[in-house]
Amino acid sequence: MASTLVLITTGTIMLTPVILSGGVGSRLWPLSRESYPKQLLALVGNRTLLQNTVTRLEGLADLSPPLMVCNESHRFLVAEQLRNIDISPAHIILEPVGRNTAPAAAVAALTAIADEPEALLLVLPADHLIANAAAFRETISAGVPLAQANYLVTFGIVPNRPETGYGYINATDFIEDSIALSIKRFVEKPDIDTAQHYVDSGEYYWNSGMFLFKASQYLKELEAFAPEMLRACRQAIDNAAQDKDFLRLETATFKTCPSDSIDYAVMEHTKAGVVIPLDAGWNDVGAWSSLWEVSEQDSEGNVIQGDILTENVRNSYLRAEHRLLTAIGVEDLMIVETADAVLVAHKDHVQDVKQIVSRLKASERTEAELHCKVFRPWGSYECIDAEDRFQVKRITVNPGASLSLQMHYHRSEHWIVVKGTARITQDDKNVILTENQSTYIPLGIKHRLENPGKLSLELIEVQSGSYLGEDDIVRFDDVYGRH
Repeated sequence: MASTLVLITTGTIMLTPVILSGGVGSRLWPLSRESYPKQLLALVGNRTLLQNTVTRLEGLADLSPPLMVCNESHRFLVAEQLRNIDISPAHIILEPVGRNTAPAAAVAALTAIADEPEALLLVLPADHLIANAAAFRETISAGVPLAQANYLVTFGIVPNRPETGYGYINATDFIEDSIALSIKRFVEKPDIDTAQHYVDSGEYYWNSGMFLFKASQYLKELEAFAPEMLRACRQAIDNAAQDKDFLRLETATFKTCPSDSIDYAVMEHTKAGVVIPLDAGWNDVGAWSSLWEVSEQDSEGNVIQGDILTENVRNSYLRAEHRLLTAIGVEDLMIVETADAVLVAHKDHVQDVKQIVSRLKASERTEAELHCKVFRPWGSYECIDAEDRFQVKRITVNPGASLSLQMHYHRSEHWIVVKGTARITQDDKNVILTENQSTYIPLGIKHRLENPGKLSLELIEVQSGSYLGEDDIVRFDDVYGRH
C-alpha cells in the first residue's frame, strides 16, 4: 500500500552537502594508498574524485558550503584540493580514527544543527563518479520535499547489469505524489545468479551510500537505534577543538564510538526510509575493472595511460606512472605501474587486490600506506635511493611554506638546492641558499627549512645515520600544529 507524502513547509532551508572522505580505496592499490587514497586522485580527467564530488553540486538551489569529514592525516590534502577549486567549506571535521559512515554523518549533523536547527544534509561519499551531473542534480532536487517531510532518503542506482560487488535495495511501492519507493529490505553483495534475478525483477537497486535527510531527523533515529553511538558523537563534538581551518573531534571519546554504516545503524531499522531511483551514470570506482569501464577505450578495448607500448593486447587497463610499460599478447588484464610497485591482475579477480594490501600490512611493508612521493602541508618529499645507513630524497617546498623547527637524534643531513631559494635556520643562525649551494645539518642541531620565494624550492637531501625513520623528528615549533 502506498504511503502519503505530507509536506511540511518551514521556509527556505539551505541544503548542506556532507562529503565523507574517510575511505582508503585499497582495491585501487598501488595507486590508492592509506596516505593518499583514491578520492584524492585524478583517476578520470584533471580533477580528483573529491573535487568532482563538490563541483557537480553547482546548480542545486539553496546550496550552502560543504561540511567535510575526513581522516586527520588527510586534512591538509583535503583543504588544498578545495582551495584549488575555490571552495571554502563550512567546516573540515577531523576523525582521529575511522568509525564508518553512521558516526561521520552524526558529527556532521550535530555541527549543522548548531547553525540551523532545520538543516537538510546531502551525505555523499567523496569517491564516486557520475557521468550525468544534470540528471544527478535533478534527482537530488526531487528528494528535497521528502527530506523536509522527515523521510530519510537514499538513492538507489538503476542497475544495468548483474553486479556482485554492490549491495542492493529491494523497493517497490511508490510514496504517493513522489518518485520515491518504500524500502522493503537491504541485501548484501549477492552471487552472480542472485544478482541476475535482482536485475530481471526490476525491484532491486544498487545501494549507492548517498543520503538526504534533516539533520534533526537523522539524530532522532540514531537516538532510537544506536544511542551509544550518538552519545559518543555528541561528546566528541562538545569537546571538539577548533584548529585553524579544522574541527578536531575529541580523540578519547570518538575512539569509544561504535563503528557502523548508516545502513546498518539506521536505515535497516527505521520506518521513515525511502529510496529514489537514480540513473545518472553512477560508478563507485571500487576496483580497476570499474575504472576500465568508465575510461575512454581504444579500438581494441584498451585504456592506455602513460608511456606504454602494446602488441596484440585487448580489453585491458594499462597505466604507467613512472617508466615505460610494455605488454604483448594479453587480454582482460589490469596492469598498473608506480614508482615502487607493479600490479598485474585479471579483470575477473580485481576484488582480490584488497587481499594483497592486507598481506602487505601484515608484513609491515610501507607500500600499503605510502607512495615513494609523500605529500606534506608544506610540499612533498620523494625517496630516490636508500640503503643501510643512508637515504636520498628529493624535497619540494611550496612558495611561502616552511618545515617545522626540528632536530634528529640519529641522523645528519646534507641539503643541496637545485631550484629556487632556501632560508635555512641552524640553532641561532640563518642563511640564504640558492641553486647549486649546499649546507650540512649535524645530528642534534635544531634546524628549519623555509621557502621565502615565489617559486617552488627543490633540493636534494642526503641523510646518513644509524636510524632514518620518519619518527626520528623532535618538533619545537610548527605552523601546521603537528606534534
